[in-house]
Amino acid sequence: MNVSQQNYIAQLSIDCVIFGYQQGALHVLIPKLAFKGDYWVLPSGFIFQEEDIDQAAKRILKERTQLENIYLEQFHVFGKANRTNHAFMNELLKNNPELVGPQEDFDWFVRRFVSIGYYALVDMRKVKPQISSLDEKMEWMPLADLPPIILDGPEIIQKALEALRIHFDDHVVGYNLLPETFTMKELQQLYETVFDKPYRRNNFQKMVLDLGILERLEKKYSGAANKAPFLYKFKVE
Repeated sequence: MNVSQQNYIAQLSIDCVIFGYQQGALHVLIPKLAFKGDYWVLPSGFIFQEEDIDQAAKRILKERTQLENIYLEQFHVFGKANRTNHAFMNELLKNNPELVGPQEDFDWFVRRFVSIGYYALVDMRKVKPQISSLDEKMEWMPLADLPPIILDGPEIIQKALEALRIHFDDHVVGYNLLPETFTMKELQQLYETVFDKPYRRNNFQKMVLDLGILERLEKKYSGAANKAPFLYKFKVE
């Protein structure tokens, strides 16, 4: 069945920014299209007529990561009047003439689309990236070293990062990027990565303890006991 004939809501899509954290860097999970040309995209999909928008986002994320119960936030709607795929589709078909298909599918894809942005936070160790029939591969890329992403992908990622920073003091957010237990230094490194700025150690510790979101556990013994850092975990509400 052609895409244009499926039971999707026309001219409405979902774009997902999937964040992970590893070795002091934020990463984004992005696929590369399996066509001639260097086409990197955001994981995205369409919404069935009978499907709630949040349900569609969860479905798309599960299809891409094989994870359920993902931390997911809707953060922005992208709907500029000139937001169309026409130029990109023409370039794609020029480079890949074998892809030429039914005119109704071309027309369906190149019309103006309104996209609902979601960002997800996941444990990179648990994700099993799943490529679609259109993808060559799907990889974790450092946020600071992303390849060129087609269409308005860079703007979507920037908006997702801004939303992540706004929500970051909510312990649920950090819980999805750190192990179950962590040191204050590890938490500080995560904050410095997300906000792209340094924090003074004493000021940082006071700031996060005043939030009331942490529970202190036993010390992490690795060497001299008097120098061993305490372990923490986020309080469960």
